Amino acid sequence: MQKEWKQPERSETLKGFMSVDPYVISAEKPGKLYNLVDGKWTETKAYTKVIDPMNGEAFLDMPKTDLEELKVFAESMKKCPKTGLHNPFKNNERYVMWGEISRKIAEAMHTECVADHFARCIQRVMPKSYGQARGEVKVTAAMIANFSGDNVRFLPEAFQYPGDHMGQRSTGYRWPFGPVCLITPFNFPLEIPVLQLMGALYMGNKVLMKPNSKTTMVMEEYVRLMIYCGMPPEDLNFIHIGGALFEKIYELAPIRQTQFTGGSDTAEKLALVTKGKLRIEDAGYDWKVLGPDVSNVDWVAWQCDQDAHALAGQKCSAQSLMLMHKNWAKTNLLEQMKKYAEKRNLKDLTWGPILSVTNKAFEDHRDSIMKMEGSKILWGGNVKKDHTIPECYGSFEPTAIFVPLKHFANPEYHKILTTEIFACFQIITEFDDSEVDQVIDALERVSHHLTAAVVSNDCIFRNKILGHTVNGTTYAGIRARTTGAPQNHWFGPAGDPRGAGIGTKYAIQLVWSCHREIIFDEGPVPETLPASTQVAILSILLRLYFIII
Repeated sequence: MQKEWKQPERSETLKGFMSVDPYVISAEKPGKLYNLVDGKWTETKAYTKVIDPMNGEAFLDMPKTDLEELKVFAESMKKCPKTGLHNPFKNNERYVMWGEISRKIAEAMHTECVADHFARCIQRVMPKSYGQARGEVKVTAAMIANFSGDNVRFLPEAFQYPGDHMGQRSTGYRWPFGPVCLITPFNFPLEIPVLQLMGALYMGNKVLMKPNSKTTMVMEEYVRLMIYCGMPPEDLNFIHIGGALFEKIYELAPIRQTQFTGGSDTAEKLALVTKGKLRIEDAGYDWKVLGPDVSNVDWVAWQCDQDAHALAGQKCSAQSLMLMHKNWAKTNLLEQMKKYAEKRNLKDLTWGPILSVTNKAFEDHRDSIMKMEGSKILWGGNVKKDHTIPECYGSFEPTAIFVPLKHFANPEYHKILTTEIFACFQIITEFDDSEVDQVIDALERVSHHLTAAVVSNDCIFRNKILGHTVNGTTYAGIRARTTGAPQNHWFGPAGDPRGAGIGTKYAIQLVWSCHREIIFDEGPVPETLPASTQVAILSILLRLYFIII
């Protein structure tokens, strides 16, 4: 694949931090990854192979961190106090420092050769189209640019109220947790990790970061860029390690907050391991409702294809369920969606390896749905042939299955139909005006509430759906989508007090800091004690007098 890529001329910046070359790594020339602990890049006693998702060949050597090596990370995290590396009363100059580091990183990532480097790194470990990969780099760079200059120091902003008397005032601050953990997913190996990591560091925390092992190369390259741009390397520990062993860190070090993005089963397990000190952005069985007002069919078809099939559906915001008013069924919407789906291919990576769903899991799920009366495959449904994708990864076609709405009322069927398949797989159903409440009931019983879309400019219909649902990031209007996590708005789930956000000032404050109230009471001190205090003192003196006599 990389043989067809055209590489831009490399800058001194890229040469200054690059450790792994995405244009070169292969089974013959594997790249090598490292851990970062106490400010130093280190090797481990043993290494493991990372396979190329396009052909199954081992093309990266990754540290296989063992328990004794993990203990070094634990000791490093213990060095960070619960007050953090900086806070509103300590090391204030570090807020300014991070604004300047962010400026340098954003400046570097806006250059063609650095942006291309990260896009190609993404493509090598998480195959997606170049446009999708560059989009990920663009959003990441934009978020970092947003926090250049003074915006880092604005994050712990205080609010203040006057007290009960002169010299008294109550002030609320955002305070770091100190030693924290960040566990990130494979599907957006740059954007999600970076947006969460930067927020954690901005707030004054020391971070122990564990990216997904399949795609960790991308973040190691980014960490190297951070250090090149002035980050004190001791601020961040970066580890390659299996998830089961990594859980030991919570026994070894006082981790005060963890942010996890990934599957819901792992999230629930971590909630117990961390004793609730956790913010999660987990599974998203994301739905889209198409209202009765049909318009712009071509656009809606294109957007539905993007939501369901881009990145082979491996987005936590991907369209898993589309409920369309029967007015849409009278158009060529489904035919156009099918046309777009069938154009996706491995050559341009508009379709690619599915890293977390095997072909067998797909076929079993497909078959369980096809047993429901009236179900039919609208497109896809088969495993693709003639490719070199390794058997450990999925390789099935973009797939849509029509299921009658009535089956969502059956609890057993509802559980099957709303099981997220983290891939290019969706359920489509239809409803009429008399069945809107059935649609709302089906959505009410969905267990996770990340993204949603209400494709309608009919404000009465739209408001009814919005008023009876809770998804944390919901798009509404004829251009509504389910996917898209840019840096300019909140992205995260709702309906769960553990829910994490990403991308905005508020999200950073919510996830990576806690509230601290400081009440200043500086005087002047009254010349006489309050009357009630005088009475109390007199009462005590009288009691002592009677005891003595």
